[in-house]
Amino acid sequence: MTFTIAEAAQRTGLTAHTLRYYERDGLLLDVVDRAPSGHRRYTEDDVTWITMLTRLRATGMPIREVRTYADLVRGGDGNERERLELLLTHREKVLADLEEVRAHLEAIDTKIELYRSRLARPARRRSA
Repeated sequence: MTFTIAEAAQRTGLTAHTLRYYERDGLLLDVVDRAPSGHRRYTEDDVTWITMLTRLRATGMPIREVRTYADLVRGGDGNERERLELLLTHREKVLADLEEVRAHLEAIDTKIELYRSRLARPARRRSA
């Protein structure tokens, strides 16, 4: 089964422009097939890979590291240690980012509770 660029965009949550960019920038594993009309035809494997790229980007991996990862995967067996190291390093950054966001959320929750408790108290009467 293959997908048009519009269908691949819908499945991945990306725009057709972004899919073309990923292709031009060498981030896909294989050359995207073309229909006799010249239109791109994405496979399920393409969509799965693009979804992984999207996750890496959404978690802050720079394009140059995504490109390095794609190059390693394209290189085939024998470079799994390099792939693992790249992903482990990125994982540590994601965990640090997550902890920072948790700290920010905790501060927000503290302020929310402060305002809720203030609103729950009866209003003081002013003396005339």
